Amino acid sequence: MGRSFENRKASMAKTHGAKTKLYSKYGKEIYVVAKNGSPDPEANLALRRLIDKAKKDQVPAHVIEKAIDKAKGGAGEDFQPARYEGFGPGNCMVIVDCLTDNSNRTFADVRNCFTKTDSKMGAPGSVVHMFEHQAVFAFKGEDDEAILEALLMADCDVADIENEDGMLTVLAPHTEFYKIKTALAEEAGIEEFEIEEITFNPQTYVELSEDDMANFDKFINMLNDCDDVQEIYHNAEIPA
Repeated sequence: MGRSFENRKASMAKTHGAKTKLYSKYGKEIYVVAKNGSPDPEANLALRRLIDKAKKDQVPAHVIEKAIDKAKGGAGEDFQPARYEGFGPGNCMVIVDCLTDNSNRTFADVRNCFTKTDSKMGAPGSVVHMFEHQAVFAFKGEDDEAILEALLMADCDVADIENEDGMLTVLAPHTEFYKIKTALAEEAGIEEFEIEEITFNPQTYVELSEDDMANFDKFINMLNDCDDVQEIYHNAEIPA
């Protein structure tokens, strides 16, 4: 069925910095999603998914509520999404998603991370085509055939189901996120997920040398120190 769950989990990892960085990241994203849609999670599925994810990452309720209240007020910063692509240490492929109120500052900050780690920024679209934009659900279980049957009965589009070490991982087009989550809960009785997110999964992986790994860690840490960086996706093979 492919790569083991632990290896996938490591390769997909989008490392966060300190708690303040984590809270700021979620606060900004919740504010933007609530402001651009509805501040009511019941009417805004993207906001509901984001709040669920924030709670799972132990973001305090007051951080979530403050961001939503700010969006309800209608004022505040005007953040725009920005995506940068390129090749990191060891020629691994990297996607950096940001929310910014000053694109010039954000571009300069991200470019500095690439430059100081012997990496290279690419043009838009240079690497994203080598990633699958997918919904990912991972949970404890062993009967992948029963899960597949339940999802197909619910008319869900499933790309793959991996079954390794007592963990099932469902991969599907990102547009199927809510449909699959509902089907897994209602048809398969899944109550707890190790992973439930929309992410970019690489089609291939790059194994880094020991020297590249040290530079890669520096690269990721520098990106995480950038206030505007929200998510980092890559295809570097992370040693166990």
